[in-house]
Amino acid sequence: MYKKKLVLTAILAAYLLLSGLLLASCSITYEKPIVIWTNQVEFATYVELFNASQDKVKATVVYKTSPAESLPPASDEPSPDIVIGPWLKNERIRRYFTPVDYLFTDQHINPSIFYPQLLALGNISGKQYLLPVSFNLPVIMFSTDYQDQIPDDYLINPDTIRDVAKSFNVVNTSGIFTSMGFAPRWDSDFLYHVAKMKGANFAESNDVFSWDKTTLDSTVEYLRNWTITTNNSSSAEEDFKFKYLYTPVEKWIPSKKCLFSYTTSNELFMIAPEMLQGIDFRWLHEDLHIPIEDDIISMGIFKKSKNIPAAELFLIWFLNEANQKELLEWVNQLNFYSKTFGISGGFSTIRGVNERVFPLFYPLLMGNLPVAEYITTPNILPTKWESIRERIVYPYLLEATNTNTETNNASLEYLITEWRKQFF
Repeated sequence: MYKKKLVLTAILAAYLLLSGLLLASCSITYEKPIVIWTNQVEFATYVELFNASQDKVKATVVYKTSPAESLPPASDEPSPDIVIGPWLKNERIRRYFTPVDYLFTDQHINPSIFYPQLLALGNISGKQYLLPVSFNLPVIMFSTDYQDQIPDDYLINPDTIRDVAKSFNVVNTSGIFTSMGFAPRWDSDFLYHVAKMKGANFAESNDVFSWDKTTLDSTVEYLRNWTITTNNSSSAEEDFKFKYLYTPVEKWIPSKKCLFSYTTSNELFMIAPEMLQGIDFRWLHEDLHIPIEDDIISMGIFKKSKNIPAAELFLIWFLNEANQKELLEWVNQLNFYSKTFGISGGFSTIRGVNERVFPLFYPLLMGNLPVAEYITTPNILPTKWESIRERIVYPYLLEATNTNTETNNASLEYLITEWRKQFF
């Protein structure tokens, strides 16, 4: 009995000591401000609200055009405490972050609040180095006059776009299109997403990037056949776009010259509501997989930060549903909605924020949120992926799908060699 009392006394003492330490840590005031490197302009507003919400620590934002390419800091440059931006998980960059698994508690950051596939992106060898912030999805807009021809209320796949678009086509007596439902080559990003969805498997590698050649070749053939069977030729598609579709994509459908247009969620929800009258949208998918845009925004604590406890406070504050609702309200009051969408330019990676908060600010999402389980993440991609995609992948897809030539002479290998000459 005496031993039991001693054990209980020891446990109580330890509990009181731990409670005291926690209370003490809650009352700590940090003299050094948190330094945040980011290319996400919204964080200037978020930091303003964070600084006003408490008096323990202040944060400051340092704008970096490419936070990933700015690491490591120059020898004469102050180090960041937190880095926020895209392309942070590739092999060269991820070693600059420290694991934050210890924050995964109900009191700090509950991992169950995230989309699990997005959280997994920041996990390296079983440790959580990066936390997801925001993401965007591909969208197909179309006229509400054709809603009954779209079999799914929320999704649309390339085959459906092709088949419904063909029924919209009108050719005059001279064989010239006066209406054209859709052409995949009108938007390089659409070609790219079709390739992604069909398994092209673009990924980081030692040789700039890798891909599945067999799948990419079959995707190119699929896209070429689409053009030939629905719109006759690439020339017809290009001529039609030049003649009728020189306005922004949100004006294509109201012109009644085409049926579908491609965009992304961040672009869609920055369009003025009055411009979307008579327009509906669906999430682009293949076999119930909705591909996330490549430039997912993540955040991490810089490995050599001298201010880690203070940096933790910002992560905990930001990754909180109630606080993100307040951020959306704050941005709304400042009338920034014409310049930005959602959280850091996209959907929040906190599932509850999208499901419970976003529809309050974006009525188009009411009952039309993407199913969480359908969202699929991209592979790890190189830091310079935006440049690679623009200068290598897009030109390849446009050339390879051009039906004006009988044979496909496009070569990713040649374009990679040319790109290297400019950047290495």
